[in-house]
Amino acid sequence: MNAIVRLGPAELTLIEQLKNLGAHAEAERLTAAGLPTRRVESYHYTDLKALLRSVPELGTAGGAGAPHFDIPGTWRVAIVNGAIGSPIGAPHGVTAGTVSGSVLTERDDMLVRLNSALTQQSLSLEISGDIAEPLVIDRQFAGEAAHVATGAKIFVADGAKVTIVEVYSGSEAAHLGNHATYLAIGKGAEVTHITLNLMDKAATHFATNEYLISESARLRTLAIQAGGALSRTQLLPRYVGKGAYADITGLSLVGDGQHADITMDAQHAVPNTSSKPLFKSIARGRSKAVVQGRLVVARDAQKTDAKLMAQGLMLSDEAEILTKPELEIYADDVVCGHGSTCGRLDDDHLFYLMARGIDKITAETMLVRAFLAALVDPIENQSLKAALTGVIDGWLENA
Repeated sequence: MNAIVRLGPAELTLIEQLKNLGAHAEAERLTAAGLPTRRVESYHYTDLKALLRSVPELGTAGGAGAPHFDIPGTWRVAIVNGAIGSPIGAPHGVTAGTVSGSVLTERDDMLVRLNSALTQQSLSLEISGDIAEPLVIDRQFAGEAAHVATGAKIFVADGAKVTIVEVYSGSEAAHLGNHATYLAIGKGAEVTHITLNLMDKAATHFATNEYLISESARLRTLAIQAGGALSRTQLLPRYVGKGAYADITGLSLVGDGQHADITMDAQHAVPNTSSKPLFKSIARGRSKAVVQGRLVVARDAQKTDAKLMAQGLMLSDEAEILTKPELEIYADDVVCGHGSTCGRLDDDHLFYLMARGIDKITAETMLVRAFLAALVDPIENQSLKAALTGVIDGWLENA
């Protein structure tokens, strides 16, 4: 006999919204199972049933505000409360449009299923050639608290080179965003994909990034979580071509009352692929940062080289950093591994700097910047690098 699932206010609201949009199958599934709890392994440290207390009304189209993250010399398209703005002045080699519905591959994940059921229209980008300027997708929330699901479907042609930045920001309200990006990378293409969560601290932010990496393609990602009371970024790379390589990286900056989760599920499906996932977390006050990383190497994926590392820095006694690396290997000729470190600033390093006349706050900031250098330094565009450094410095200064 199946146990009866007690549904909370958030679940009841989601079920009503799904039914109003005609997504009856997903409404029935949510009614039967509820939101994920600690019993669902991939949500063990992010119990959505307990953490998601309420859901605002579905958002309606609103006017775009000023960009919260401005980079000189970029092309920008705005998505405001789910409404896709007119993509004007796209660079040569970039074709922008829209597609109906969501963009993610079907999978047994509640956030993916909800996004697929609730997203009405998604942005479409087709990219070819060498795009010198970064492309910015600015997903904004305007007005009163709103629940919005959005999507972006991006195809990068063989041999192309591009930097794509996705920014999530909004008004000072308890918004709920469930966002999706599907990024297919052609043979020999080079892509840098950066996502930046700058939501207000009252907001809830969910994002799922799915990557399809072809032969000899190279991908660098950086997912920065610096906003939202509750946030979870899901990174789903799949290596499908010989010589495919990716640096999958992420950073959580959490302060008092915040819970941030970065979860990766990487699938090495063919031989001779490699990856170096690196995730860093800095937590202060009564906050929690979660990093879950899973590397799956298929039976035919011989010569896979994959190494996962998670590093955490706690700046207060109340902070928590939780990591859960996993390896699931079915091939026998691979080089795979994982590691995890967590601690405080090194007292000896701090003393060394202070002994040379540097005040304690400045010395701590210098050490934190050094801790984060491996994530930001590889970014080639100097304007983008400076803007990201500014976000990190702003968080450090607002202690």
